[in-house]
Amino acid sequence: MKHRSTRDVIDDLAAGGRLIRVDDPVDPELEMAEIQRRVYSAGGPGLLFTNVIGCRFPMASNLFGSLEQARYLFRHTLESVRRLIELKLDPSALPKRPLRYGLTPLTALRMLPRWTRRGAIAAHRIELDALPRMRSWPDDGGGFVTLPQVLSVDPGQPANLMRINLGMYRVQLSGNDYDPRCEVGLHYQIHRGIGVHHRAALDTGTPLRVAITVGGSPAMTLAAVMPLPEGLTELIFAGALAGRRIAMLRGDHAPVYADADFAIVGEIDPHATKPEGPFGDHLGYYSLRHDFPVMRVTRVWHREGAIWPFTVVGRPPQEDTTFGQLIHELTDPIIPSVIPGVRAVHAVDAAGVHPLLLAIGSERYMPHLEARQPQELLTQANAILGNGQLSLAKYLWITEDRSGKLDIHNIAAFLRHVLERFDSRRDLHFQTQTTIDTLDYSGSGFNRGSKLVIAAADTPLRRLAEHVPDGLNLPEGFSDPRLVMPGALVVSAPAFRDDAGRGDLDRFCERYPIRDCDSIPLITLVDDAEFAARNLRNWLWTVFTRSNPAVDVTGIDAAIVDKHWGCRGAVVIDARIKPHHAPPLVEDRETSAKVDARAARGGPLGKFL
Repeated sequence: MKHRSTRDVIDDLAAGGRLIRVDDPVDPELEMAEIQRRVYSAGGPGLLFTNVIGCRFPMASNLFGSLEQARYLFRHTLESVRRLIELKLDPSALPKRPLRYGLTPLTALRMLPRWTRRGAIAAHRIELDALPRMRSWPDDGGGFVTLPQVLSVDPGQPANLMRINLGMYRVQLSGNDYDPRCEVGLHYQIHRGIGVHHRAALDTGTPLRVAITVGGSPAMTLAAVMPLPEGLTELIFAGALAGRRIAMLRGDHAPVYADADFAIVGEIDPHATKPEGPFGDHLGYYSLRHDFPVMRVTRVWHREGAIWPFTVVGRPPQEDTTFGQLIHELTDPIIPSVIPGVRAVHAVDAAGVHPLLLAIGSERYMPHLEARQPQELLTQANAILGNGQLSLAKYLWITEDRSGKLDIHNIAAFLRHVLERFDSRRDLHFQTQTTIDTLDYSGSGFNRGSKLVIAAADTPLRRLAEHVPDGLNLPEGFSDPRLVMPGALVVSAPAFRDDAGRGDLDRFCERYPIRDCDSIPLITLVDDAEFAARNLRNWLWTVFTRSNPAVDVTGIDAAIVDKHWGCRGAVVIDARIKPHHAPPLVEDRETSAKVDARAARGGPLGKFL
């Protein structure tokens, strides 16, 4: 089915037995988000809320509730999109495999975006404050659009559809200092395409025209988050995935997606900002209040029968995990063409995506010699950290795999492979005073922090401990040593205090016995070792969202040789909560009790709550 609207998506999911209709009153203030989180966690289907308290529009969530469900939505077009991406990367494949690619160029031509003067989106005009105001977490600063399609135009080429940027940037509808009649906050992070347009608007002193749309084809939602190869724009990709050309409404405003369910149209004053946030974000913490661009709204539209789709983000996995899985499925073949020598890259969802990136590279400098230490891997690591959103990675673990058997999506096996092979004296490479993800508060300031590359050649150097060494003598104040995986020790440490936190870290490294380091090359200090070691997911989230490499990574018997930092013993990561960290997300108790009571009543929703 080729969906034009969220109603089409709902009908398609219902026909496939993949939808629950909720007709009881549901509160968009925290309750709806709590239901969504539980249903996603239980592997439930899509949700349609028909009776939203205080809102005239039905709302829908969990439309991308699983990778299998996402494949179902795009079942008629997904394979043609794969071929389009493959051919974009390697045009020479067309004459080599005509049976596979013969019609693909025609598919691309048929999917070019087009202008229109009429569209379903303009059926009704409403006030800004009539839109749903959904709040996901107790300390959110207001209501947010959580599945926005933000379209901006190049101020120098406003009529060129191929120069439109489509991205999913956070939109705050209410709260803070926004005028509820005509202002919304527009939060975009570094390395986003809208920033180029904003820069051009600043340089020319002209307002930046923007249209925020919600709903329509789910292809537009995926296109807004999709990293694409050079020359393949978001609107072409969306057209290929939707199975039809994306129609854009022309007028005295930014181009507006004509089939959307809702549209918020206006301009950004390039010099104006207002505080935006807090917002419970996908790292599992609140992103705090900061000044971001403010959009002055000139009109709000909705189509006939409009449904407001939404999602909820928080500590992974959440529904946006499905986006990441589908993106990996479509883009994994791209990586070797974009970054020569790199076979695979994987952003680890459990660690919050950007904090931890894994990569498999190759050593080709001297193929007749066995690479006994990373060489070309370091070149490839620099290329990865200079490539688009991959550059936001805070930790990059990269290794060679001559056997070809290492699965980059098997996180435990990959980490074990590296721990067996890296040399802590030479294989840790820091970048200090650099940019990190806007949402990551582990660094030294807003967008400021550091990076660490851990590179490992393919030759094993050690056997990893399978259990905590007998008689392990920890320094005073440190306790409860546990292995989260072979070779990786977790230790409870004293709570971090500004006056003693760094001293505790140094004291641990000075007194930890180096004899126990060979089979345990990595030690992580945490507030609660039992929680961190309970499963790999807890450890990944704790360690990589709560540490700033240049500040929080040290080691046993560390030294600087020729300006290169290394250590003879284990690498130690201080992953305790620090005073400058953002607070973690915690559900509202009253709301949780309300949803518990809903579950007790049974019904089709009850078994997923």
